[in-house]
Amino acid sequence: MTQASEERRLDAATALLEHVHRILDLSFGFELWDRRRVPADTPADGLRIAITHEGAVTRLLRRPKATTLIDLHAAGFVDIRGGTLFDLAERRPKVRTKAILKTLDKGLLLRSLLPFLLGTARLPAVASLTAKDDDAATGSRREDIEFHYDVSNDFYKLFLDPEMVYTCGYFTDWGNDLATAQRDKLDMICRKLRLKPGDRMLDIGSGWGALVCHAAEHYGVTALGVTLSSEQLALSRTKVAERGLADRVRIELQDFRMLEGQFDKISSIGMFEHVGIDNHGAYFSTIDRLLADGGLYLHHAITRPGKLDLRKFRKKKAEYKAITSYIFPGGELDHIGWTATNLEAHRFEIHDVEGWREHYARTTEFWARNLIAHREAAEAIAGPAKTRIWVLYLAGVSLAFRNGSVSIFQTLASKRRRGPSGLPPTRADLYR
Repeated sequence: MTQASEERRLDAATALLEHVHRILDLSFGFELWDRRRVPADTPADGLRIAITHEGAVTRLLRRPKATTLIDLHAAGFVDIRGGTLFDLAERRPKVRTKAILKTLDKGLLLRSLLPFLLGTARLPAVASLTAKDDDAATGSRREDIEFHYDVSNDFYKLFLDPEMVYTCGYFTDWGNDLATAQRDKLDMICRKLRLKPGDRMLDIGSGWGALVCHAAEHYGVTALGVTLSSEQLALSRTKVAERGLADRVRIELQDFRMLEGQFDKISSIGMFEHVGIDNHGAYFSTIDRLLADGGLYLHHAITRPGKLDLRKFRKKKAEYKAITSYIFPGGELDHIGWTATNLEAHRFEIHDVEGWREHYARTTEFWARNLIAHREAAEAIAGPAKTRIWVLYLAGVSLAFRNGSVSIFQTLASKRRRGPSGLPPTRADLYR
């Protein structure tokens, strides 16, 4: 490539971005691969989107997909500087994409992008960090679980609370810190399940063991936690031993569907997202088999807004596909109406449904900011590319919960039976 052709591309990109900045009245700038800032008066430490290689523009034009942008960001060819995704979201244009396209100079757009579309600028190899094909069968396999959770225990320690609770916190006050919110969440789960000494408790997808340890220590239960992550198993067993709970708490590397026996109380906290919609029937049938008569089941899961057409509901948007490709292979979300229908169809009576959407927006923002603050340590463990993807994921999910495109509910149910359920007449004691 000649210096003249490179200058033409730089000038074309500059002209287009100046036009975009002016038309949309943006409050952030851009940075090009020669380090020039657009507009030129963008502060050196100002918020800006950086394109660090001209080949990134060509790649995006030829493959305009979310995965292309994510791969480029992971490799550092498209970056956010002088701030975070949260800052960028706060300053994004308030007009819709279609309205933006109508205001742009189409001739300038074509003239500016044509040199990149026809160009031959070679972009260094960009390795995709996806787990498997988007069209693979739904429902996470053990290798999918390990892809997500076995990054490293030390990696998760960088952004989780001291108990390493990797599910939505419960903020009794929006000013509470993450550790307080997670302790309050653990206690709320135990209260909703009406745990008492001697109860046999099962926690499906027990993570790093925080809930089963809390339930045994503070409510006197005998608890079994099951996980499919060997990293989680090792750390949670260490936690059990250090707290002297080996006589009351067991952690097993086991598929919960293979379990035998019955339990008085069952919790599934942030695990259901891995099951896959096609497997929901088998899932709830297993819960019914494992739950003793008169027992309680707490279902805690992320959902999407429902649609009247199930086929349309299952169609994945680009950002949804990206999360299942890069973060949660095999994962799939239902909607709260579907949860209720499945529970009732499998002989459960629903007693309580509580939405925690804003709680998860706050929780994931804590996680994202913690990981950003420990970026150097994270990169040493997982590498720069995976760290960028995780920061993008955590911040993006926080924004999704904030704007309501995803939600989360806790649903308490018991095995349906004739006569009294045995629960108190009100829920007042839960919110003491």
